[in-house]
Amino acid sequence: MANEPSSLQLNLGALRSAMQLTLHTHHAARIWHGRVAAEGRPGIIGLNGFVAIMNKMKRGAEQDDPYSDAWMLRIEDKLAQTKATLQSLREQVDQALADVPPALTLGDNLNIQPVRLPLFINAQLGFMAVYLLADYDDLARRLILAHHTAMIDRRTLERWLNEGAHALRSLFSVAQQYRYSGTRRDDFAANNAAARAAREKFGELPQDVLEGTRRSRFAPPIVRRSSLAQRPASTAITTEPAAATADASSAMPADDDNHAGDAEAS
Repeated sequence: MANEPSSLQLNLGALRSAMQLTLHTHHAARIWHGRVAAEGRPGIIGLNGFVAIMNKMKRGAEQDDPYSDAWMLRIEDKLAQTKATLQSLREQVDQALADVPPALTLGDNLNIQPVRLPLFINAQLGFMAVYLLADYDDLARRLILAHHTAMIDRRTLERWLNEGAHALRSLFSVAQQYRYSGTRRDDFAANNAAARAAREKFGELPQDVLEGTRRSRFAPPIVRRSSLAQRPASTAITTEPAAATADASSAMPADDDNHAGDAEAS
């Protein structure tokens, strides 16, 4: 019969979800864009560049590249370290703001014209970095408020802003070192020329990573070589660029003029 399940063909595409990130401070916006190379100062990729690397890294792990799996583990650890650094800074600024007299109520210092950036992220590690940037943006706002209300001095403001920015940029610079090896675990099992060349170029791998018994908690399912040509359309949730409400390449949030403590954090 025509309506029997065996005769039905469901051609489902990928799920899509429009997402955007709202930033309120110049400090966070600069980290999104990165830093261009200048005389005596190397360039550093921004969060958008980091996300692109995470997307490539996830595809490498999906293709059974053990080096991509090793890199996912390394980035996951670095993300945890960065989160801990930002959390420590958050606790310090919260302690400073706790000294505000009970008679004084401080509201959130939100930007009247924030920048909204469309996101296109296919890797969970990329999302984790976006959450860290959002945390840093919130931290910067609270630091500026603490300085404006005389809870911290300018030197403390600049030091804590720079510590948070350095933690994020250190994460991005580590990711810049990633390279796809072009090998699969089958190559290492056969100890062929590709595996030997990869070992020579990238070094030895921990045995559990090489065997695939230890992978990142966000590692994708491995697509074996024989099934690549017949791979079905993914049903994982991905994101597509939303209609941009501000040009991500030029728009920067205009920090409140009353909060003159928005110091350079580079």
